[in-house]
Amino acid sequence: MAARGHGPGGAHDAQVRRLRDLLRSAVLRGRFDGGQLPGEAELMASYGATRATVREALDLLRREGLIDRRQGVGTHVVVNAVLARMAEAHGAADPMADSIFNRRMRPRVLDRSEVPLPAVAAERLGAPPGAPCLRLEYVALVEDEPTALATNYVLFPEGERLLAPPFDSDWYALLREAGLRFGESEFIMGCSAADPATASLLAVAEGAPLITFEQVIRDPDGRPFNLAHIHTRGDRFLFVSRAVRATP
Repeated sequence: MAARGHGPGGAHDAQVRRLRDLLRSAVLRGRFDGGQLPGEAELMASYGATRATVREALDLLRREGLIDRRQGVGTHVVVNAVLARMAEAHGAADPMADSIFNRRMRPRVLDRSEVPLPAVAAERLGAPPGAPCLRLEYVALVEDEPTALATNYVLFPEGERLLAPPFDSDWYALLREAGLRFGESEFIMGCSAADPATASLLAVAEGAPLITFEQVIRDPDGRPFNLAHIHTRGDRFLFVSRAVRATP
């Protein structure tokens, strides 16, 4: 039966979009040996696509900065995406596990200073505006490549304990080294286009899509003490979330 309801753009645009999505998934998950994609003829046969569809899908990936195409050389992957479980992103994974948030990430600190708590942050943390807090802002690097920009507002006394310890790995390692424990981590996730300053810090084009997180961390008694705004490169991180339906 013929497919119906292609909507705006028509059947050809839909085929390009779907092939782009399939190839994007394979690229980011490292499914091509040596990072080399099959030739156009093989992709046409594998996906039942026309040459025009294959070329347009590959061009979309090239414009995203995921692949490079050179005549006589072929098509190669130019990214090394990180696959991370959401429990790792929350800081709830085993600290001894081989996690991207366990000694495989390092920060480039942009700001680490005591500041008055901004009003919006105060509302999220249930604290008085203008109260002393630590503002700690950094670019997270993986293999020396910028992957995320994070701005944290940490209430005192926790913030005071984070002023001095060396910050040479991930955020959760810093909390552990300062002797801080937390009971809950909450994310609100969205997306945004990279503004000029963020684009420069993350080495992406202005307007590039970024995954955004607003994170609130609570202590073991349920008191919120940390608010973070995080902008993450979607072409460098894949977050895995898994849920199992409860048996009635």
